[in-house]
Parts: sequence; structure tokens; C-alpha cells
Amino acid sequence: MTKKERALQAVQRLKQLYPDAICSLESRSPLQLLIATRLSAQCTDARVNIVTKDLFAAYQTAEDFANAQISDIERLIHSCGLYKTKAKDIVNMSKMIVEEFGGQVPDTLEQLTRLPGIGRKTANLIMGDVYHQPAIVTDTHLIRITNRLGLVDIKDPYKVEMQLKKLLPPEGSSDFCHRIVHFGRDVCKAQNPRCGDCPLADICKQTGVNRKTA
Repeated sequence: MTKKERALQAVQRLKQLYPDAICSLESRSPLQLLIATRLSAQCTDARVNIVTKDLFAAYQTAEDFANAQISDIERLIHSCGLYKTKAKDIVNMSKMIVEEFGGQVPDTLEQLTRLPGIGRKTANLIMGDVYHQPAIVTDTHLIRITNRLGLVDIKDPYKVEMQLKKLLPPEGSSDFCHRIVHFGRDVCKAQNPRCGDCPLADICKQTGVNRKTA
């Protein structure tokens, strides 16, 4: 089986396992998704969803965030970790969105990665979820699992993204990334993956190799 054939098998099986490819971060607008994703760095999505309830109740628009006091944002997002840097980025990215993009979250990867605190991972999430463009979100789950499956052979996020672009159907790449996150939490965990219950075990390059079956 070639890498591309293995990738297509993974895409189809995870689609059956998780029909609804839903981002686990809760949001009601492109701006909220952008901010929630920035908050998720080194923080669980569950914690972010708790924090953003109060944050998004207090601030609704890019103008609201742009005019906010950084100390007020810090207070609301304190439990997310790295809160000082994240608060500064949220205010500064909102100012740029207001000043350069008319208050709307930009719609190209190049523009998104110009925003303070926004890298390719977050930019790709916005491109896929908001603008419905082909996108590959290289979070820790995607990197870990695609390496285990033998689809990629490197840990660098950018290089993983470039390798997967050659293997994944463009129209399904964004949904695949969401499904991988759920799969990584449920089955293919970082520690003690549940290989015995894995629907991808027969196409996985590392099943049973130096890993425990739970």
C-alpha cells in the first residue's frame, strides 16, 4: 500500500467514525475562532471554552478588543496560561484587523500570518473552517498520528503540512484534521494508545511496535 492509498483509507475510515468534523473550540464568528485558537496554545480546548464564555460576553467585535485594556483581557484569560503574551496578541491583532482589514478577519494565509501571535496552524484553521479552503492544521495530534501511520516521517509542522498536501484530498483536508484531533483523544493517544480498538490498526506502520496496547 502506498502512502497516498494509506492516507485515503485513513480519510474514509475517520469520516465514518466521526461524520461531523467539528472543531472542538466553541465560537460564533471568525474573530471568536481566531481568538479561541490563539488561546489554545499550551492549553486544553476545554479550558479555552470555559474562559471564552466570559471573554466573548465582554467583547464582541474587533473594535471592542482593539480598544480593550490589556490588563482586563489578562484578567479574563488568566487560567489559559501564557496569559500576558496572549492578551497582548489579542489586542494587537484586533487593532490590525480594524486598521488594515476593516474589522473583518482576513481571508488569505499570508494576511492571517501577519497578525500578531498568528502562525500557520491557526491561519490554516481559519482558512479551512471560515473560508472553506484546503487547509492542513498541524497540531500535535496530526503530527503524532500521521507519523505513526507512516504518512510522514518528520515532526516539523511546516514540513508535515507540505508532505500531507501531497497525500490528502484538498477538499477533505480540513475535516480530516478535525477528525484526527478527536481520534487522537479517543484512541491514538500520546501515551498508551488503544491499538487493540483502533480502526486504522491494519494500515498503521507502528501498531504494536514499542507501544503498549490498551
